[in-house]
Amino acid sequence: MLNILWFIIWGLLWAMYFALDGFDLGIGMLFPFFAKSDQDKRAMLESIGPVWDANEVWLITAGGATFAAFPITYAYMFSFLYLPLMLILYGLIIRAVCLEFRYKVNNPTIVSLLEFGFFLGSLLPALLLGVAFGNIFQGLPIDQNGYHGNLITLLNPFGLITGILFVVAFLLHGSLWLSFRTEGDINLRAKSLARKLWFITLFFAVLFLVSAYFVTNLYNNYFSMPYLLIVPVLCVLGLLGAGFFIYSSEIMAFLSSAICIIFLTFTGVGGLYPNLIPSSINNAFSLSAFNSSSSQYTLAVMTIVVIIFVPIVLFYKFWTYKTFSYKIKEGKEEGY
Repeated sequence: MLNILWFIIWGLLWAMYFALDGFDLGIGMLFPFFAKSDQDKRAMLESIGPVWDANEVWLITAGGATFAAFPITYAYMFSFLYLPLMLILYGLIIRAVCLEFRYKVNNPTIVSLLEFGFFLGSLLPALLLGVAFGNIFQGLPIDQNGYHGNLITLLNPFGLITGILFVVAFLLHGSLWLSFRTEGDINLRAKSLARKLWFITLFFAVLFLVSAYFVTNLYNNYFSMPYLLIVPVLCVLGLLGAGFFIYSSEIMAFLSSAICIIFLTFTGVGGLYPNLIPSSINNAFSLSAFNSSSSQYTLAVMTIVVIIFVPIVLFYKFWTYKTFSYKIKEGKEEGY
């Protein structure tokens, strides 16, 4: 039972990271193309300034939970996917440095480099996380001799489709967050962009779901346990809601986008169960919630820790977002 619980918690932590840091990454990818003026750039940075670093904590928590609950999976994941995961890490470091120093230097050349670094440090994690999870969804070539792949084999059509889906979904998420936090011209342009990105996201979401039917086993659990279909249905409803509420309710559009991302993650995780890293060669070599987990005692202790501390973290996150949900005024020179 604890193995199943921690499999769900594992999926939830990744879903929370994608939903919360996703709009930060989206803002970073939009930064060099969307902003027309320094005022726009300040508004974009101020919209994520109070929350971006706390949002990244969910990634650390997801990695820590994998290490503690499923140490064998953690060891193999960081062995098999070492290069893309290191590129993701470098991207996040570059993004953090560029965010912090963007308005602390005056040299135009250095400022341009920092802005490009902010963009690249947002694009790399979004794309490579999608590629990594796309490959996990379809299975990695694992047998008794270990992993038989490399970075090139990870860049297969389904991996790239999933990577692009992550990128466009985070772009949509970021534009909806920007429309929620701003007013005036930048608000209207963010909504207009969100409308275009919604159609692109819809296209790649459909392409992902259709491709998954042919190249993965994600649908097996849904065919055998039809009640699980509520998960992808909620994902679709979230995406439809994001498009429906773009102009009528900024907060509902953003929350709908978050729901879509959360349940898109759970659609993949639900299809994987009980595997965390399936083998595309022979299922006997797959790493599951049962053959790669910690002891029951360890899982029990971790469950108690989660029960005590997660409500505190969630309350703090709610307070933070409520405190910084004000509209950023046009021409206001606060910056970040």
